[in-house]
Amino acid sequence: ARSVEMSKCQSVMSLSALRALIRKKTHGIENTSGLAAGYQQANVVILHKSLADGFEAFCHANPSPLPLLYRSQPGEWGCPPLAADADIRVDCPQYCVFKDGLLVSRVSSLMSYSGQLQDMVTFYLGCSFSFERTMREAGVPVRNVEQNCNVSMFRTSLQCRGVGQFQCPMVVTMRPIPEEKLDIVAQITHLTPLAHGGPIHIGDPAVLGIQDVSRPEYGDPVALGPGDVPAFWACGVTGVEAVQSCKPSLAFTHSPGCMFLTDREDSSVSASTSTPEPDQCPLTFSISQQPLHFSVASKAVVQSIRDLEKIIGEDPGERGIRALFVQDELLRSCLSLSHSSSVLITTGFPTHYTHNPPEETDGPPGAIAIAATLQALQKEVAIVTDHRALEMNQRIMEDAVKKGVIKTAVPLLSYQGNSPDSALYFLCHDGDHKKPRFDHLVAIERSGRASDGNYYNMRGVNIKHLVDPIDDLFTTASTIPGISTTGIGDGGNELGMGKVKEAVREHMPNGSLIACDVAADFAITAGVSNWGGYGMACALYILSLCPIHQRYLHKGLGQPHPPTQDQHQAWAASLPSVAKEEEMLSILVQHGVRSGKTGTLGMEVDGLTFHPTHSDLIIKLRDRISQRK
Repeated sequence: ARSVEMSKCQSVMSLSALRALIRKKTHGIENTSGLAAGYQQANVVILHKSLADGFEAFCHANPSPLPLLYRSQPGEWGCPPLAADADIRVDCPQYCVFKDGLLVSRVSSLMSYSGQLQDMVTFYLGCSFSFERTMREAGVPVRNVEQNCNVSMFRTSLQCRGVGQFQCPMVVTMRPIPEEKLDIVAQITHLTPLAHGGPIHIGDPAVLGIQDVSRPEYGDPVALGPGDVPAFWACGVTGVEAVQSCKPSLAFTHSPGCMFLTDREDSSVSASTSTPEPDQCPLTFSISQQPLHFSVASKAVVQSIRDLEKIIGEDPGERGIRALFVQDELLRSCLSLSHSSSVLITTGFPTHYTHNPPEETDGPPGAIAIAATLQALQKEVAIVTDHRALEMNQRIMEDAVKKGVIKTAVPLLSYQGNSPDSALYFLCHDGDHKKPRFDHLVAIERSGRASDGNYYNMRGVNIKHLVDPIDDLFTTASTIPGISTTGIGDGGNELGMGKVKEAVREHMPNGSLIACDVAADFAITAGVSNWGGYGMACALYILSLCPIHQRYLHKGLGQPHPPTQDQHQAWAASLPSVAKEEEMLSILVQHGVRSGKTGTLGMEVDGLTFHPTHSDLIIKLRDRISQRK
């Protein structure tokens, strides 16, 4: 533990005097977390000059773990831009000595290596200890300081962008953060890119390949308090891994947690007293409890998606669907989808049981709109439908591709649920919970199972004989960690709307009979279900343009770059438009698919003509997203 003298004097001492105390090695300073409050601390990597250019390029390729503050000249002990009267040979509490990439000793001074250091270059890299004071002043507990120990540091399964001889995994720090403080922590740290910036992951450590947070590779175990969530930041100890990867004959680093103290004020201090612009203000949202997972987007993007949610929630049919509305379900669903790699979509409501086909025009256009944008974002997509409608849907898909509604045909599947394990084997390779084929299921205007096991249209007619048990996929998915689900509906009898079934029973006509009993993680209410699909496509597009979300999505790896022109064009081209959706509706009509409310075989959905009702809504969505370009 630090000595009483050290803790009393640090607040009134100059940083130069504080470094002088560290040089004496007599004050029991085991790590520098909690010291030099309000000033930047630095990780240190010292390499032979022949490796310096390569390591600098490695830092620039991986700025989140390795934010470069200063590169010295060969044999330069000081670092004038960062500190006065510094001597890197003695100014860290402890150093690591590496020979041929292997750690051979830990020493309190490098004075005995002064001869070799004449041909070596020192790199000073930003450190997350720098923002600890600002966190405390914002009322955020710093658990490792409370517990009088070093921060926990972990080697992850994330590979940095390699440069030449430097090829290594990223190291992260873990800080337990009370869930209600996540927003303020993200905002404080986002504005400090030279101290690693915002968190790269919040939630389940296994996402980063960390199996046990009580056994860090570097530092000390730090216990989570009640209500705490593990949050992870890129860490400069990645430089230690880089040294080991390139196996230099001799190299030095700081000992993890034993940083170099600079005279430079921490930028988070000034950042915390100013109001960030909405584009630079991150907000955090829970997107999964099994496993625990949060995501991040800017305040501006969050507001844009809330605007989309309001647009799709218009109720021209006066069905009273506002009673089913839950705020931010569109946002949280799209954040989850953004993290997904493989998505299964289902649709199909055979409400017209006296016609062939019995399907309605609400659902398929929205499903195709979602699939088109997911494809543009490089997600794997499949659609599962009733076996009796499989051939018709294949023809509809072929026509949609020919007419340019979607660029590439989506694979079509069917599911009949022939055995108790059918759903598990459909969702997971070899029925293994740890090997899911899909990480998100989306149901849009899909008939959902009621509490009595039947399927009802809005008039209370049982259509179970026309419906395959695709609901089983959603109930099984709820037991498999890593699979999230979304339901989109406009009446409450749709698959996934079981999340709001009590509101359906209370407020919707025939609600006590028709309410779907199968819940999804996210239940999106729309005036017409297709509109929910259009809104989802637009929200995914907006998220793809959010630098804060994209950095978090890619876990801080590599240089953050805006999308290329080709990427942007592909994303924009995938979005629903008046022309594409009119063409899609025309295709459905040609295949005999009818309007849900009236049974009309014409250009309408739920009794609302395409022009002007649906076309005007699409224009509103497009106008809203154009404000984000």
